[in-house]
Amino acid sequence: MVDSRGPERWWRLRAAARVLAAVGVVAAAVVDSPAAASGTAVATATARPIPTATATATTTTAAAATPSYLTLEASYGAGTVTNGWESVERYRDTTSGFRTEGYPPDGRGDQDGKRVTYFGGVARPSSDRFLLYSAPGWNSGSRTTPVLLVHGANDTADRAWANPGEAGGYGCGAASCPSTGLMQYLAGRGHRVFAVGFAHKQGDNLMQAQVVGDAIAVIKAKLGVAKVDLVGWSKGQMSTRAYVSSLRPSWGRAYAGDVRRLVTLGGPNGGYDYPYAHGWAHRFSIWPECGGKVNAPSPHSHMTCYGTYAAHPEFSMTPSGGQDNYPGQRQMLARWDGVYGVDGAAQDWYTTYYGGQGFYTAGGGIQAAVDAGSLIGPLHSAGVPASVTAYLLAGGSADVLGIFNENRGPSDGVVFVSSALDTTGIPTVGGRVTVAGANHLELGWHSSVAAQVAAWLS
Repeated sequence: MVDSRGPERWWRLRAAARVLAAVGVVAAAVVDSPAAASGTAVATATARPIPTATATATTTTAAAATPSYLTLEASYGAGTVTNGWESVERYRDTTSGFRTEGYPPDGRGDQDGKRVTYFGGVARPSSDRFLLYSAPGWNSGSRTTPVLLVHGANDTADRAWANPGEAGGYGCGAASCPSTGLMQYLAGRGHRVFAVGFAHKQGDNLMQAQVVGDAIAVIKAKLGVAKVDLVGWSKGQMSTRAYVSSLRPSWGRAYAGDVRRLVTLGGPNGGYDYPYAHGWAHRFSIWPECGGKVNAPSPHSHMTCYGTYAAHPEFSMTPSGGQDNYPGQRQMLARWDGVYGVDGAAQDWYTTYYGGQGFYTAGGGIQAAVDAGSLIGPLHSAGVPASVTAYLLAGGSADVLGIFNENRGPSDGVVFVSSALDTTGIPTVGGRVTVAGANHLELGWHSSVAAQVAAWLS
């Protein structure tokens, strides 16, 4: 069954599935990634001691020890590391409570490329593992406070921050993609830059918030500093904000008071409802019977494609059939129908948003998904500590090539500007800026965004 809006729309959806990488909360993603062998056992390389900083001019405190619950499992450097990074390390957090999260069985959510190497040859690592990337100048930059970059959904630290063109044409949100990103921009201006890489591309933001704290602890031990600046792009805003707000699982650690500034780029501070608000847009890119391979959740439990009515609990936004492979997306949901309405021109628009059996699809609706575990309300209630100065940046260009752009109100193509700039629960706001020429996928490399971030961190 094809979209009622005609063959041109169908071609556009299939094109999105072929060329777009999902950053943060965008619902269409790069597909056909090489599927590596899966497993949960990590091949441990010989651990090397954590390097100590060679520059003392920027050290503000005596070097601290790496927490005992963190184990350095492997280090990768020259000859292995790509995209301009100096090194990549794999750590394990031995705290009880971490688990191996669910992965779609067809491999679309597996780690790929160099990340499989970094995760010890494991394509489906446990969420107690994480990668710490170090940029050139990490131990010699002139800026006092180091920076930790936190990427979004279905992305990697490589593509997000160092090589926007890694996913190929259009994967960066533009027809032509640069080969360098925010990492090189900041490092070239004296910032000591690091980035975290998560085990699960769509993982639980509360577990990933614990990993953000782990990465900060390692950076403090490396450099002997007391505080780190955080930059969270899209879904990365969720884990960075959850960390500083001490929103955590019952077994998790509270915020350690070690963040100076928090910068969010296109983050859904007020939540988003994009997957539900536009009927079945992009479902062709997800549903296998339609030829879909995108690693993104669907608001539908059932869908008809080419005459076949099928159920796929493995792609559900909410837990279904014993599977829950996209918790991080569900946690970002909030209703915006009272502000911007719903796209009434889309097929099955009413039942997609509010639940029920539509003409071609069926699902529980957005409220059921919010009730199943959105973190937007809890984050607002927990609040960011007043000691952390927050800076919020929104993209203002709803022109992401190849996808159905968010058109109900001002947006970056995925997240409403009013959501990205929502300061509910943020008492200390250092600045709020909308970069009119940047769409959601350009926020990690657009020149105006990079200049603004550098100014906020200086």
